Amino acid sequence: MQTERITEVTAADLPLHCPTPGMSLWNAHPRVFIPVDKLGEARCPYCGTLYKFTGELPKGHH
Repeated sequence: MQTERITEVTAADLPLHCPTPGMSLWNAHPRVFIPVDKLGEARCPYCGTLYKFTGELPKGHH
């Protein structure tokens, strides 16, 4: 049984925040921005979802 939630994201999802618009309201927590573009992956401090960036990381400033 897999208990860890892993979500792949792309540059189109930036700036990334959790919960994402597709998540149900019943399990929502305060919105927090996830700096997945810095290291290629980052974990939400509230729900523990691991976000993994796929594709080319953005360069420069947004």
